[in-house]
Amino acid sequence: MGKVFVGNLPFEVTEVQLHDFFSSGLQVGVVKVVRDRETGRSRGFAFVEVENPDLMVTLFNGRELDGRLLKVDLARERPDRGSGPNRGAGARLYRRSR
Repeated sequence: MGKVFVGNLPFEVTEVQLHDFFSSGLQVGVVKVVRDRETGRSRGFAFVEVENPDLMVTLFNGRELDGRLLKVDLARERPDRGSGPNRGAGARLYRRSR
């Protein structure tokens, strides 16, 4: 399975709703909506594990969900950004630039 970045999400969408939405064309694994640590509110993006990440990008990039056009792209590991109090907590994922 590979990970995919999904942006421009409605703030009220849940992991279950996303899983159901993407399962219409793909085998979907874990869905993780990224939330603000202090408020618990969605930050408007998620990471999704799917069997075929390239197909997910093709099928769902630009598709509408609750009035918002999704931005779907392959995710990759964030490079190490050095040391410090909030650094080195492990690899993070982010949207690949094109």
